[in-house]
Amino acid sequence: MCYGHHRSLSPDRRSPLQGHRFLNDNAPVVEDLRGRLAETEARLERARAREAELSLRLDEMKRFVAVMEILESYLKRRFREQEEYVTRIFS
Repeated sequence: MCYGHHRSLSPDRRSPLQGHRFLNDNAPVVEDLRGRLAETEARLERARAREAELSLRLDEMKRFVAVMEILESYLKRRFREQEEYVTRIFS
């Protein structure tokens, strides 16, 4: 048995010249797809940058809310203490 390379002679195989013509015929399509890919990659990069910016802002807002909750609990406690003080004075 011989295991050498055998080229198919089927009609769907393209010769190198036919393949080159095929690529030339589709060059505008390929360029359009490359342009669309570049636009998509640019949009993706902008979306990632926006996501990073929004994540930072969310973290800042979370810290702000935590500080506000601490202040709120402190002010509630001070208000109750003052209320109790006034109640003791006038009773």
